[in-house]
Amino acid sequence: MTRMTRTYRAVMAVATPIVRHWGRLEVVGLEHLPTDGPVLAVGNHDSYWDPVVVGVAARRQRQIQALAKSSMWKNPLLGKVLDGMGQIPIERGKGDAHAMDTAIAELGGGTCIGIFPEGTISRGQRLRARSGAGRLALAVPGTTIVSVAVTGSVDIVRFPKRPRIRVEFFLPGGGQAQPGESASAVTVRVVEEIRERAPITIPGRRRTAAKYRARQLAVAEGATAE
Repeated sequence: MTRMTRTYRAVMAVATPIVRHWGRLEVVGLEHLPTDGPVLAVGNHDSYWDPVVVGVAARRQRQIQALAKSSMWKNPLLGKVLDGMGQIPIERGKGDAHAMDTAIAELGGGTCIGIFPEGTISRGQRLRARSGAGRLALAVPGTTIVSVAVTGSVDIVRFPKRPRIRVEFFLPGGGQAQPGESASAVTVRVVEEIRERAPITIPGRRRTAAKYRARQLAVAEGATAE
């Protein structure tokens, strides 16, 4: 098992009571997450809690160094914590070559990199799967892609409703990334499999979710009218 940093352990220890106990966390397929060697953990993203939830679920197995939006480093204290956890800042939607090079170097060194190919939380909408996950997998031979399906994380903020969180680790049904397969094709097929197990869910409290549903309905009705 690879060593975890002190900061990572501390953050996971603080988050565990919320996620595992209050959230009634159920973890399935953890045996599919290798304890060492280069691993790419690819997950769906419906809640801001997802990175923490996946980290807690994998805690007994691996430290996950996630690609996280660079704006989080604007807060100096949070940035220091993220650095201590080995997280990698990335400029979303801008083809951040530096972030990708850093992730490739870390992956090549045998770490576990976490990535959400949808780029941001879904907010009830189907988002295009970006090719970054496929690029990382193809750039480091021997990388094991582990799919991560997260459900129930959106309910963490819906107090007093108690969430029922489930994290399922599984290997891609279509197999690992193959030479000659495009980065985009790898990412799309992996995300599609994940979404079959973790359908898109609207985040936020009840009123917020209701607003999203109303907005989606209005858009759908407008499209039908056209």
